[in-house]
Amino acid sequence: MDHLPRVLIVEDDFLVSGEMEAELSAAGFAVVGTATSAKEAIELAVAAQPHLVVMDISLEGGPDGVEAALEIYQAKGIRSLFASAHHDAETRRRAAPSTPLGWIAKPYTMSTLVHAVRVAMREVGGPEPARG
Repeated sequence: MDHLPRVLIVEDDFLVSGEMEAELSAAGFAVVGTATSAKEAIELAVAAQPHLVVMDISLEGGPDGVEAALEIYQAKGIRSLFASAHHDAETRRRAAPSTPLGWIAKPYTMSTLVHAVRVAMREVGGPEPARG
């Protein structure tokens, strides 16, 4: 797993996160975990050190995905690819200090997600996926 590109998924819809994990794994990425809250996302990012985070904005309870992305970036320099229905100008302004890797508007296809993660992984200098 050390040589695979590591991705953390932050998504509070269990069915969506399961589909994301299956598609990214099939494409050769190592999914280091899935988080449903900002607190869990921050803890997993610090512990697992992914190359990047696929971040939803609207999360259960507490802080949103923008706040989680900012804290993860400030703590570890790990950038997020936002995958959310929330991509308005104000949300993008709030997220800008986390140096987003991009935005995927919900609803999106899994092939769009995999492509966006591949592009983002190249931007952060992560390893190439093993397959796909």
